[in-house]
Parts: sequence; structure tokens; C-alpha cells
Amino acid sequence: MNDSNETSTPKPEDAAAEAADARADDAAAEQPAEADAELDPVEALRAENQEMKDRVLRTMAEMENLRRRTEKEIKDSRQYSVANFARDMLNVGDNLRRALDAISDDARAAADETMRALIEGVEMTEREMLKQLEKHGVTRLDPAGERFDPNYHQAMFEVPNPDVPSNTVVQVVQAGYVIGDRVLRPAMVGVAKGGPKERKPDDGGEAGATPGATVDKTA
Repeated sequence: MNDSNETSTPKPEDAAAEAADARADDAAAEQPAEADAELDPVEALRAENQEMKDRVLRTMAEMENLRRRTEKEIKDSRQYSVANFARDMLNVGDNLRRALDAISDDARAAADETMRALIEGVEMTEREMLKQLEKHGVTRLDPAGERFDPNYHQAMFEVPNPDVPSNTVVQVVQAGYVIGDRVLRPAMVGVAKGGPKERKPDDGGEAGATPGATVDKTA
């Protein structure tokens, strides 16, 4: 009987350990409340305010980038929307120019009043057409005397000429046209060959004109 009573009675050291564990649990439960109590409301508001300010700034930056992209797209659309029409009108201009070039100086001098009026009418039509094309951003390329540029010129043949630097445009077979910074049609040209080499190339070391070279920028 005595043995059973002794077994059921808790030891003092076990009771002390259990009490210590209970106090530790209570302390751990109280820590979050104490941490919340230590958080300064003013600092919390400042942090929240800073976060909202950052979001607003990011949103404003994104909206500004969107506005700029939209403006550029609208501008390009307006500028290049007439590219196909303008390219077709160049054929009309070519025919007008061929008609004028077919009239020799002697024929002009000997022309009667009616013929002179017809010639002047064709010349005025050509000038007005070029004026209207330029109004819509189309510019004529007449690169005689300039350095050959494969981005804007198409070399049709080479002309032996030691008096000018090699790769100089010495003859324009057909004028070229650009719209904005895009090529509608490259100028067809003849380039000099056999002259002195250029000392300062301006296109990153372009080797020179090759007959039949084509542009790599199109509208």
C-alpha cells in the first residue's frame, strides 16, 4: 500500500519544471502583443505613405512612356500612311520629266506659242506635283557630286574618272525619293572609279560602290 502511494505522488523537481514551462509559454504568447505595442503609429503611417508615393511615381512614369509611344505611333502613321500613294505618284513624275527631257533645246527655241504653252504647262504640273509631295514629307534625292551611299543610292555603272575621288556620284540616271527617314526609291546613279581614295569615310568604312547595290531601308 505504501509503495503505491509513493508512486502516485509527484516529485518536487517535476512540478518546478512544469511551472517553468508554463511561464515560458505565457511569455511567448505575450511577445507579439508587446511587439505590436512597441510599433510607432507615426512610423507606420510614414512607411505606408512612402509606399503609396512610390506606386504613384511608377504609375506616372508608365503613363508618360505610354503617352510618348502613342504620340510616336500617331506621328508615324500620319507621316508614312501616304507612302504607297506617293510611290505610285513618282511614276507620274517620271513620265512628266521624260516628256520634258525629250524636247531638245533647238525644238524649244523653234516652238510656236502653242507648243511653248504646252511645255510650260507640263513644267508647272511637275513642279506642283513635287511641291505637294514635299508637303507630305516626300523629298527628292539628287546626289550628283556626293559620296555614294548604299542606303540611298543604287549604283548602275562605274565611270572611269581620275579627276574625282572614287565612289563619287558623277551621274544621276533617275532621282530618288525619301519620306521622313525612309527610302521610297533609291536614286539610280553612276559612280566614279579610278580617282584618289577618300581619306575620311563617313559611313564606318564602306568599301565602295558595287554596280547593282540596293538600299536596305524601305518605307
